[in-house]
Formats: sequence, C-alpha cells, structure tokens
Amino acid sequence: MFALFDDAGKFLAGRVMSEAESSMQIELDSGKRVKVKAANVLLKFDKPAPAELMAEGLALGQQIDLDLAWEFAPEAEFGFADLARDYFDAKAGVIQQAAALFRLYEAPHYFRRMGKGLFKKAPEEQVKAALLGIERKRQQALQIEAWAEELIAGQCPAGIREQIYKILFKPDKNGPEYKAVVEAAKRSQQAPLDLLKGAGAISSPYQFHWKRFLFENFPKGTGFPALTAPSITDELPLAPVQAFSIDDSATTEIDDALSVQGLGSGTIIFGIHIAAPGLAIQPDSPVDKVARDRFSTVYMPGWKLTMLPDEVVQHYTLAEGRDCPAVSLYVTMDEATLEIRSRETKLERVPIAANLRHDKLDSTVTEASLSGEAPADYAFASELRFCFRLAKHLKAQREVVRGKPETFNRPDYTFRLDSNGEREPEGHETVSIGTRQRGAPLDLIVAEAMILANSSWGGWLNELGLPGIYRSQASLAPGVKVRMGTKALPHAGMGVAQYTWATSPLRRYTDLVNQWQIIACARHGRTAALVAPFKPKDAQLFSIISGFDAAYTAYNGFQSGIERYWTLRYLQQNAIHELTASVMKDGLVRADILPLVFKALGCEGLARGSHVRVRITGIDEMTLDVHASLVERLDEAQAPDDAETVDEDEDAASSGPLTLAIDLNDAEGAADGAPGAPTAA
Repeated sequence: MFALFDDAGKFLAGRVMSEAESSMQIELDSGKRVKVKAANVLLKFDKPAPAELMAEGLALGQQIDLDLAWEFAPEAEFGFADLARDYFDAKAGVIQQAAALFRLYEAPHYFRRMGKGLFKKAPEEQVKAALLGIERKRQQALQIEAWAEELIAGQCPAGIREQIYKILFKPDKNGPEYKAVVEAAKRSQQAPLDLLKGAGAISSPYQFHWKRFLFENFPKGTGFPALTAPSITDELPLAPVQAFSIDDSATTEIDDALSVQGLGSGTIIFGIHIAAPGLAIQPDSPVDKVARDRFSTVYMPGWKLTMLPDEVVQHYTLAEGRDCPAVSLYVTMDEATLEIRSRETKLERVPIAANLRHDKLDSTVTEASLSGEAPADYAFASELRFCFRLAKHLKAQREVVRGKPETFNRPDYTFRLDSNGEREPEGHETVSIGTRQRGAPLDLIVAEAMILANSSWGGWLNELGLPGIYRSQASLAPGVKVRMGTKALPHAGMGVAQYTWATSPLRRYTDLVNQWQIIACARHGRTAALVAPFKPKDAQLFSIISGFDAAYTAYNGFQSGIERYWTLRYLQQNAIHELTASVMKDGLVRADILPLVFKALGCEGLARGSHVRVRITGIDEMTLDVHASLVERLDEAQAPDDAETVDEDEDAASSGPLTLAIDLNDAEGAADGAPGAPTAA
C-alpha cells in the first residue's frame, strides 16, 4: 500500500512500511524512511506507483480550470476528493483526486485552506482582486523583460531614464525599473553604470555628478518658496565707525566687516561687525525653516546654492554705502602691546564704507606694504596695517597654546569657469585653475578677526550660562577629530579655550542659531538664559547639530568631488599628459601644480616625499579616477613639511570609488516580478 502525505506544505508519496494508530512509517522512492503523523496522510492507494501518481497528478491538475472549479464548488467546506468527483467523474480515482489536491493547494486566491485536505472557496471580491494582482505581476514581468532587452540592445527606455539616479543610489528594489537594470546587467555581464552609459542613459559625466547630488540632498529641487525678508524693527544706534569688508568678488553673502578706531592715540578699539539676520528672522518662522532645511550654502566652481534666497540675503548683507544692522564685538586694546583690556558686544547700525575684494587687491595689499617696507597706496591702508599686525600677534598667541606653529606649505586653488557664474554649469565649460597662497595677508586678517570673535562670543555665552553650538578638539594627536557640541570645550587645533561658529549667519545655519543666543545676551545680560531661544540641554540644539553635521559633510564631499571633476577637465583641455608630483603613501601621489591626489603605478615602494614625474594614462570622468604610471624619480625622498596637512590630503583629496546601491545578486526573480529585494551594496 502507498500513501500521499503533506510534509510542511510539500506533497510526498511512498510505500507504507508500518502503520500505528497515530502514525505511519513510509519509505520514499529515495529509500529514505520517514515517520508521518496519520493526520498528515491525505490518500492511501494500491496503484499506481508513487512516482507515477505524483507525475500524472501534477500534469492533470494543470488542466483544471480554476474559474470553473470555483463556480461549481460548494459554499461550505469540502474535501479535494469531493471536488475531483464533481469536476472529473463521480468515480474519480486517486490520480484525479491528487490532481484536485495539487490544483486547490496552489490556488489560495480561489480556495482557502481549511485543514487536512479541506478547502473553502474564497469570496468573489477576493478572487477578482487576486486575479487583478496576478495580471499586474504578469504585465510587470513582461515590462521588465522588454526593458531589459532594450538595455542590452543599447537603448534606454523612458521609464528607466526618468529614474536613473533613484535606481543607482536609492532604489525601490521591488520596482520594475530596478529589476530590469539588474536583469540586463547580469545577462549582458556588464556593470550597471557601464550598461546605462552604453544605453545612453548618462550622456554627461558632469550632469551625472550634479544630478546625483541634487537627488540625494535636494529631492524637492533647489528653488525657494515665496519668502519675504522680515524687517528689523529694533531702534538701533548708529556706530561711529567706517567699516570695511574683505571678500572674494563672487561673494554676495557679506557676513563680516572690520573697523579700527583710535589709531595713534595709544588705545585701539577693534571692531568686528557681523550681519544681523538674527534680529529679524525668528526661530520656526518661514525663513528660518528654509535655512534649517538647507543648513548651509553649497559652493562649487562656477555656481553655488545659497542657504537663503538672494532677495533675503540682500536685505541683511553688509553692502557698502549702507548703514547695516550688525552684531558688533568691540575689543579694546593697548596700541603698543596689543594687550586686550575689554570686550563689548553691541547691537547697532554700522556704516559700511567699502566692500574690499581680495582677488583684486592681493597683488597690492602685500606683506611688504602692510609691514611698512613698501608703499601702501590703497584704501584703509593704516587700518589694514594695524589689522595685519594684530593678526600676526593673535596667531602667535594661538600657536603658543597650540604647541606648534601653523604652517601653510601649499596654496589654495581657485577655479574659474568661462560661464562666470552667470548660469548653471553644464560641464563643458573651459576651466582655469589658479593658486592663492594660504595665509595671504588679507586672508590672515579676516581669519584671525573671526577666530577672535568666535572664541570671545563662545566664552561669553558660557559665562552667562547659555548653550551654543561649539566646535572642539581634545588634542592634536593623530585621529583626534573636531567635534560639534553644546559645551564650551578647548579647540586644540585652533589654540583657543572655546570656539563657536557665529560669524557667517547668512551662510551657515549654526551661526544663525548662535547669533540668536548672542543677541539674547546683548539685550538681557545676566538674565539672558531666561529668554534665549535655546536653553541648556535643549533637544533642538542636538537635532540641529546632527542635521548640520550631515549636510555639511555631504556638501563638502560634493564640492571636493566636483572640483576633482573640473581638475580632470583641466588636464584634458590643456592636453596635460605628464605631471610632477610628491609621493604620499601606498602609491598615492600629490600633483605639484594641481589639487589632485591619485595612484600612480610604480610608486608603491617609494618613500614618502619622493619627487616623481608621472604619465597620465587614462581619465574617467564618471568615477573621477586617474590612471597613471611612474616615468622617473626626480630626487631623493624629502620629509613632508607638515604631517597634518599630508594626512588631510590623503583623507579628502581622493574621491574614492563610486558606490552604487544596486546588487546584481538580485537578478534571480527579477524577470518574473518576484518580490524578493537585494541587500544594499
């Protein structure tokens, strides 16, 4: 005797070796013996053989018309044998009964499973809904197959082209578009990016990098909602100064200006004036929500995405010829020794006499002219000379605390596109790359003034018991990074007791937040903690820090990557095939005249600091990779001047591989619409 039984949803048949009241010993065709509960035995039969029953039952079951079977099935529960007798014949044998069992079991949308061989037909509405779902899956499978065939043939379907960045970086892994790309990539044995490039889905490497950044960080677009800049209603006194700002010509968000009073009197009042949007923009207002959504201005060669709309920025920017509302820090000091005697913060209107542009003045405002060794034929010469003297003094003081001097052994690089920032770049513009020495006099003046303001205001907030957003670094030991928090802690890298960001409120959201706190201190003094927008341990501050840190990291990563893109374009536009460079480590080299770090074959065993000539053998604008090989070694290894700077380059200058959130292991089931999703790469 033979038996057909249910083994955890799988039907098996074999010879009955022994039978007890509640179980059977059954031998399968493989020779394996299994113990089966009597409740799981669905059919007992003498013939045909088990293998024949299974084969014929499965084949016959596929011939059963489910619509017809459902139509004539009883409303009450019924057994599979009952359906076999109704559908085939009143004397339906074991093959027909097995066929009915198999067919009923595989059609839960028509028949519900009610127990041992028992079923009940599903309601008509449920059947219709299930059939619609099955048809949708069938149509989706056909669509996936058609799209995959098009991709393999080198054509990109519109449905995939429209979701190209979503597919690559944040895919719906159950979506037909994603599954079609996975299936086509596997069948064509191509990487997804190569497949899509070959199909014409990605025509411009620049647009690929740009649109990817927008997709990940500005999914709703870069436009601003309609906003009106709120007016400053405070009655602010007019400051008795003539202030000047120092920025690049492309700067529209002029956050800071300087003033000097008392030259030749023995006592100097040095003023640092910061644009004051915090006097008008209130937390949770429409303008604040836009600023908090972006967190910072995004910079890139030839273009930028501002944190605030230009019409709002222009309402508060420190434009020359205007009396501009400002938060001012006045530092009174001895003119001879530069010893600081007092600090005072004021809310006022500051006359901005000039917006100086360092890219037009760097060749004129030199260290020699500021030190009195050469004529100083430019506006604010006396003030700038004092500012330069003060900046060097402040830097020297910080270096004592820091324990080592700050060195600027490499230049800053400037990028200019022939579009001149008048339109969004398309990627084919001609790029020029210039250099500007780090620590140039005008840079040093601004940098030291801002460090003075940020450290002073950070200490003042702490003294009055208000939290702020601080940047701190425990030590200069390798691997100790700068952190953001709400407590006033030392910043070893800066050489100051505490350090906030409060001098760029038009460009960074953290600075606007800190400005609100500083304004509360200026208005209320010792009672500021009672009325300030953010109280100690305020959860909102931690949320802001977290959001800002993530956005700022993403923006800086994009800026680094897109500058690398333009550097590669520069190499091609100028037909540069060889470069001199310094070896870093593990085959990495840093170009002498360009902001470019890359691997060069043949440099792996050379000592750090070795000077070499390398040949560029290939450039990939999509992955931002540079392929190069060693031509010759130019000199013996020289130790880097500043190990900190070298480490920074190794971390930041090489963009690393392009990572896609697409997994070719997901090809199984892609064409048939199966719901299984791959894990992210």
